[in-house]
Amino acid sequence: MSTYVRLLRSRPDFRRLWMGASVSVMGDSMTYIALSWLVLGQQNGTAKLGALAVCYTAPVLVGGLAAGPVLDRFDKRTVLIADSVLRGLAVASIPVAAAAGAVPEWLPFLVAAVYGLLKMIPMAAVPASIPDLVTPGQRDAANALESLSYSVSGIIGFTVSAPLLTTMGPVTLLALDASTYACFAITLTRVRTPLRPHPRPAVKGIPVFRDRVLIGTTLAFMAFNIAEGAMTMVMAPWLAKERLPGDGATLSLLMAALSVGEVLGGFAAGAWRPRIGRLTAIAVVELVAAAGILALLGAPGWIPVTAAFLIMGTFSAPMTVWAQSLRMERVPPSQRGRVFSVFRTMMQATPPIGAALITPLLVKGDLTGAVVLMTSLAAVPALALLLLRDTPRPAAACG
Repeated sequence: MSTYVRLLRSRPDFRRLWMGASVSVMGDSMTYIALSWLVLGQQNGTAKLGALAVCYTAPVLVGGLAAGPVLDRFDKRTVLIADSVLRGLAVASIPVAAAAGAVPEWLPFLVAAVYGLLKMIPMAAVPASIPDLVTPGQRDAANALESLSYSVSGIIGFTVSAPLLTTMGPVTLLALDASTYACFAITLTRVRTPLRPHPRPAVKGIPVFRDRVLIGTTLAFMAFNIAEGAMTMVMAPWLAKERLPGDGATLSLLMAALSVGEVLGGFAAGAWRPRIGRLTAIAVVELVAAAGILALLGAPGWIPVTAAFLIMGTFSAPMTVWAQSLRMERVPPSQRGRVFSVFRTMMQATPPIGAALITPLLVKGDLTGAVVLMTSLAAVPALALLLLRDTPRPAAACG
């Protein structure tokens, strides 16, 4: 814990960025819940949920690919402020419309599309800004805090959404969400360190998108996210409904175990730097997480199943922290926005693939086949990572 306290005390601009982003993420976790509730209140609302999900997720690919060049060309603080203002206004449009008389049925879908289009800006801009705000020795701790903000703020947001939705209603919940964007924008105005674009170095080296270490880790993460997407999006609700007692309460327990593991693993990864090299360490923890999936075969016992989710969370969090530090070391400053945007967009796009892959197996009740498939998806790329050599990349290299 002292590692994080020293970092936050010694780097006030990072502290401001991190705190503002954490509040914004907490609001993000409320957005889809409130929008879903609004749509469910419409005629044929259940049938429209699929369209809302498409509006919420499909624009991410377009926005993610466009965000990188923007972040590398303009001041990242300015871009983040503009993003917060635009998304805040989009979310606030629903409370404003409600105050004016009525919310048009099309408006929640437009808000979801705007959110999806701009989603990758903070997801790329925040990590791309970290190297400008902390020392190289503080990057693991800073990346751990950035990762933890998504886990902890998400837990808080999801936890408070249910009672707030009941007591305040979805429109007021969206007004609260809009205020979190305003909070982030105001906090960003107090960041004094320049986050301007870096000049391209004169010396060229291996292009970033041909760097085998960067590509290898990204592909390994994409495969792991396919397995994790299958586990969280399909396997967890199926187990809670078909194999374990408790229904909704069991599903909450499984997702809570995953989140608790992510918090524990994130704290450990930021405070401890592996001596075997980050690339090897990433491969090892991915293999442990993959092995943990096998505990699902212990169903209908809730202890081994819960342990599988806890192990998945605990060992996936260090992967994120160490891989992010690895990218910061290997990506030239002038290309960080583009690289983080592209790589994170690619990784965000893969979880639904896992859901599609294991659904037919679970329809047939083939738990063993689904578990073996998920384990293989996570383990095979990790084994391939062990064959890569983490060769140093020239500091001045650019692609």
